[in-house]
Amino acid sequence: MKLKILKLILAFGIFVYSYNSFSQTNVDSSQVKNVNSIVKMDKKLKLGCGFGLNFVGGTTINISPNLTYNVSNKVAFGLGLQWNYLSLKDIQSTTTYGANTIFQYNPSQKIMTLLEFAQLRVSTKYEEDDSKDKYWDSALFIGAGLNITKNISIGAKYNFLYKEDESIYTSPVIPFVNISF
Repeated sequence: MKLKILKLILAFGIFVYSYNSFSQTNVDSSQVKNVNSIVKMDKKLKLGCGFGLNFVGGTTINISPNLTYNVSNKVAFGLGLQWNYLSLKDIQSTTTYGANTIFQYNPSQKIMTLLEFAQLRVSTKYEEDDSKDKYWDSALFIGAGLNITKNISIGAKYNFLYKEDESIYTSPVIPFVNISF
């Protein structure tokens, strides 16, 4: 089951990244100028989809679509949704969902840093006694990564609110990949 989910995530990422559409039309130069000005304005808003995998002490899968607004070529703010799945074999499985806020700073074209706060609803099922637990959890991430291309960045983020016995994450360090459109 886990391998199928990983294959699905990988296939979706490859599809989104490789999708191109081409068309040929005849337009006059005034239409091209209008379209170009609209495109330049819209590039301030970026739709992204982050995902993360962690296999330290268990399995963690994270999918988080987000929308960011580029204030400048160095600073961006955004909001996102988040879904996580955590499995500790023969101990528990946890599903979370929630929202997050994002602040990104790019000191150079290749390096990005981020500050992220997430508020998540947690639903845990314990394997030993088949009991369930539901509660709210917060995470404060600080991270850094490399901008592989204009639209793809990879890196890691650290959860400063991580508590080993209470956190939904298996480790305070979470690797990530973010693809924006």
